[in-house]
Amino acid sequence: MPGAWSLAGDYFEACNCETACPCVFLGDPSHGDCTVMVAWHIDEGKAGNVPLGGLNFALAVHTPGNMMKTKWEVAVYVDERASAAQKDALVGIVSGQAGGLFAGLGPLIGKVVGVKSVRMDFSVDGKKRSLKIPGIAEMQAEALSGPAGETTLTNMSFSVTPSVTVGRSTKLSLQDHGWNWDLSGRNSFMSPFAYQGP
Repeated sequence: MPGAWSLAGDYFEACNCETACPCVFLGDPSHGDCTVMVAWHIDEGKAGNVPLGGLNFALAVHTPGNMMKTKWEVAVYVDERASAAQKDALVGIVSGQAGGLFAGLGPLIGKVVGVKSVRMDFSVDGKKRSLKIPGIAEMQAEALSGPAGETTLTNMSFSVTPSVTVGRSTKLSLQDHGWNWDLSGRNSFMSPFAYQGP
């Protein structure tokens, strides 16, 4: 179990909902169930004395209905470059065992279908974000803009950051654990993040 921890960096997600995803307002998914991949790149971070900067991690989630009313199936992906101590720390954080933001997700999870160490290529290029897990998943998205700049949402009912830029996916594919996702042109959110554990 990690000690006190903190993470800061860049996050983005893509799902099968239409833009903007109604789940962040506690609504039902646009198409009945929810398939979402959420990825984080850590610029700076540590858990106790274990440094975590430079690493990536991601969650793939499936829910058979409203995210707040049905139990989630979750797959965890951790950067293969992580040492054993770093992997343990990240799994402890994302599982909620280390407290903080992720502890609030624990009651929503019905089943963890797997935890894998994988190659993760996370890229930030202006308004574009991408993640590739070779042989498993690929996610690409681009921020949307309006007359006054990027389209944003703030203080949503349910989100991993207090404010997000709204985007649209150009690709979301995943083949793992019996899931076969392949879609584009759907919702995406992206934002810097800063989390802290107890």
